[in-house]
Amino acid sequence: MSKKFRTERDSLGDFPVPAEAWYGIQTARAVENFPISGRRPDRDFIVAHARVKRAAAVANESTGALESRLARAIAAAADAIIAGQHHDEFVVDRFQAGAGTSHNMNSNEVIANLANISLGGRKGEYKPVHPNDHVNMGQSTNDTIPTAIRLAALAKLPRLLDAVNGMADEFDNISRREVRTVKSGRTHLQDAVPTTIGREFAAYAWILRRCAQELRGVIPLLCEIGLGGTAVGTGLNAAPGYAACAAVELARLTGDPMHTADDLTAQMQSMHDIQQLTGAIRSLALELTRIANDMRLLASGPRTGFGEIELPAVQPGSSIMPGKVNPVMFEMLNQVCYQVLGQDHAVAMMTQAGQLELNVMMPALGSALFDALDWLTNAVNAVTAKGLHGLKVHRDRCHALAHTSVGLATLLNTSIGYSAAAEVAKESEHSGRPVRDIVAEKGLMSREEFDRLVERAAVEGNITLPPR
Repeated sequence: MSKKFRTERDSLGDFPVPAEAWYGIQTARAVENFPISGRRPDRDFIVAHARVKRAAAVANESTGALESRLARAIAAAADAIIAGQHHDEFVVDRFQAGAGTSHNMNSNEVIANLANISLGGRKGEYKPVHPNDHVNMGQSTNDTIPTAIRLAALAKLPRLLDAVNGMADEFDNISRREVRTVKSGRTHLQDAVPTTIGREFAAYAWILRRCAQELRGVIPLLCEIGLGGTAVGTGLNAAPGYAACAAVELARLTGDPMHTADDLTAQMQSMHDIQQLTGAIRSLALELTRIANDMRLLASGPRTGFGEIELPAVQPGSSIMPGKVNPVMFEMLNQVCYQVLGQDHAVAMMTQAGQLELNVMMPALGSALFDALDWLTNAVNAVTAKGLHGLKVHRDRCHALAHTSVGLATLLNTSIGYSAAAEVAKESEHSGRPVRDIVAEKGLMSREEFDRLVERAAVEGNITLPPR
């Protein structure tokens, strides 16, 4: 059955629009113009932009610029979108007209048609509510899109923070359980002085919480919005008091302390706040990459590698080697982190690509930011659930490697001096004999005393032997 269309007209002429669509002609043109990625808008961004439209309608009614009947119909239509309805009507590709004009008009048209039907009108006729004159009143793509990007990021950030703190909690759980599990420390991937699994894993938790703190620190910046600046930050065509009233409504809708930026022009020219956020995301991705690499090293083997931990087996590891189990969750996390670093670089390049009063790269910039936030959230949650929960520590293996480490000779530094301790280390390395045996033969202390010293050094850290 052939698809039915209605004909709409804009400044370029007539154009067919699917008859049942809630969007209109400018959206239909954009769908034809931009068959690029096949990816539709991010759902948090759709909701965020609808919130901007609702806030604008409330502000315009409050200032007397918009008739109450029309403002309330627009607000009700926006509320439906905020509640999750009609998201399939947002059809413009993420790579689209600069600044996001196509998405702005997609929102304007859907909201206008929904409002008009509620007021007894018809789709595509835009009476009594017009997409530009009423839904877009006092606004521009140039101030609504960057505001919506910030709102969407603020909606996503708590999920990422919960995921990161959840992973930190799991590392803390393992740390407390293994607080006395002695193992060999490693520097330069070579044997070093003893430490514990507990100390090692507590450090992972600590740095993750530091990353979360850095992410939270960006929230106040994201709450400074340029809505009300309209086209170039001058507020042209916006009613007096509109910007402040819209910010109050957005604060009510989101629960975040939204407020108008001191300089609307700067907030339109610059994507500095978004770059600050992606910088914090980048820091998190770098730390997660490092931690994932450590987990893969510690779990390597099980016979020919470190084999100090055993990760949960979530799937067979090989199509040819029976019984093989791979660290797939942390491999996935590595891949996600590398992709997130790419998104951060894309945002950086698009941040500096702004020109004069506008950054036209906002659609792709926002998309890269949203991907980074969502991918990291999902990956961290998955790794915590299937890579850390159920992790086993091979204490016997840790003990055996710790007590054969050449690095144990370092414990003798304060007692016999660096040079003499180095000779013990060399003898252990060349002969393959444990340091504890050589220490006992030299009459420095018994094997049992040395073992206790190793444990104290690993658990307590600050151990000094009296000089001989």
